[in-house]
Amino acid sequence: MSVAAISEARVASRPPKSFRSFFRQTEDLGVTLVLSAMVLLPLLEAVLRRTLHTGIPASIPMVQQAVLLVGMLGGAIAESRIPEKLRPYSRIFAAAIGAATTLFLALAAWQFVETERDAGAFLYPPVRAWWIELAMPLGFAAIAMRILWKASEQWWQRVIAIILTAVAVSLAALIPGTSHLFLWASLVALSLASLLGVPAFVTLGGAALILFRNVDQPIASIPIAHYALVINPILPTLPLFTLAGYFLAEGGAAKRLVRVFSALFGAFRGGPALVTVLVCAFFTSFTGASGVTILALGGLLMPVLTGARYSEKNALGLLTGSGSLGLLLPPCLPLIVYAIVAHVPIQQIFLGGIIPAFVMIIATSLWGIYTGPRDCERTPFEWREARQALWDAKWELLMPLVALVALFSGFATPVEAAALTALYALLIETVVHRDLHIFRDIPGVMAECGLLIGGVLLILGVSLGFTNYLVDAEVPTGAVEWTTLNVHSPFLFLLLLNVFMLVVGCLIEIYPAIVIEVPLLVPLGAAYGIDPRLLQRAQVRSEAGPCEGILRR
Repeated sequence: MSVAAISEARVASRPPKSFRSFFRQTEDLGVTLVLSAMVLLPLLEAVLRRTLHTGIPASIPMVQQAVLLVGMLGGAIAESRIPEKLRPYSRIFAAAIGAATTLFLALAAWQFVETERDAGAFLYPPVRAWWIELAMPLGFAAIAMRILWKASEQWWQRVIAIILTAVAVSLAALIPGTSHLFLWASLVALSLASLLGVPAFVTLGGAALILFRNVDQPIASIPIAHYALVINPILPTLPLFTLAGYFLAEGGAAKRLVRVFSALFGAFRGGPALVTVLVCAFFTSFTGASGVTILALGGLLMPVLTGARYSEKNALGLLTGSGSLGLLLPPCLPLIVYAIVAHVPIQQIFLGGIIPAFVMIIATSLWGIYTGPRDCERTPFEWREARQALWDAKWELLMPLVALVALFSGFATPVEAAALTALYALLIETVVHRDLHIFRDIPGVMAECGLLIGGVLLILGVSLGFTNYLVDAEVPTGAVEWTTLNVHSPFLFLLLLNVFMLVVGCLIEIYPAIVIEVPLLVPLGAAYGIDPRLLQRAQVRSEAGPCEGILRR
């Protein structure tokens, strides 16, 4: 999920101009309120627990349900785009298949909500759990409407898309799900729509819907998996750490950090490359998205690299590649997702990612030094400039320390540590440096963060539904039996795994790849005596690319 695509989706999904301002403010306000509650509730819980030895009733369930709300709010905007470059009838076809698939996901979510309504469980009296869970069918229905709206700028073409959607839904409902006709016709239509560029969740969710219906299993299994994921006790750390990164990216932290690393490493050969690698790795470790890093730093670093006589090709490659280097540094999103899916303690996965992250950073730095001009004029090191740059950026440089100390000292739970980090970043940018205005800028920043998180959570939820089908079909068991029968060396297995990950990383985004592959790969790793925490390193190599190597046991 690229940030540029999310921003484009946000603009394209807005209603007509007369209503644009109202709906945009409503969206921003909703996401801002939910994210604010996610920051404040864990912090209040931690303070009350430390001072009065008490807590806020149902604070943990409320934060978990808030993840569901922000996921559906953001996902409804971020994941409803259809490529505008397609020809009109191709867009109409893709929109019809995307809307039909999303409507079936809404139906599946409604079946889940009905079951929860009959159970009558309370989130906290008098609030019933199904009231919050209703966001799932409503969110999917909103996505379907947005997809149809963006099928075309012409009303008559939108009407055609609506008619095709109705036809697709009717045929899918009338044809028996266990028939070969339903299976192949649905898969062909979904494959064509995927090639045309429907959102990733449509492809993954549609495949899960088709496969579950084909084996006569309830499609409500998909929203159940989605809900189980978003209410995971660790998952709130994902939007909170990302929010902290967004505060840095939208404020003036980029300029201060570039100044720091330029002052420290600009005097070395390949200094601009070192600055690019280190600043990008720092940013991505919090934003969790290389696109955010590139947008925040590209305008600053590209002139630096080209001014140092790097070719435009090498400068672009270095910048875009460095944007992924922080994916293994805590507290980055892929580490959190892996910890949740693989059931690994988040503290352990954070520690496990540090060494391979530094290996990739060093390897990329060496490549940047090697490809740089040898006779480039270097900026002499000045202690006074370095000291002043360090002092100006001291609060940003302390941010990883704040997150890790809160997490590993036992002072706070992972969610509380993430909330503390987000509040710390907010105070840095609004109170200390005053780069962001609390009322004018912060709602927009939080809304953009909500779009990224919503898109990621939506894809993760339907991916987990697809993964559940694979588990029910005993695909992991079959994979273990076949692999152990044909591959006897753990080192050969790891080599093949790296090749497989590189191919997968070219085709699937890192987050759904983790959700789909981890249940398959962890049993394989266990069969060869390999710690499952190491498998995350191979997955991120498929996203980062510049550093390959064999994982060590």
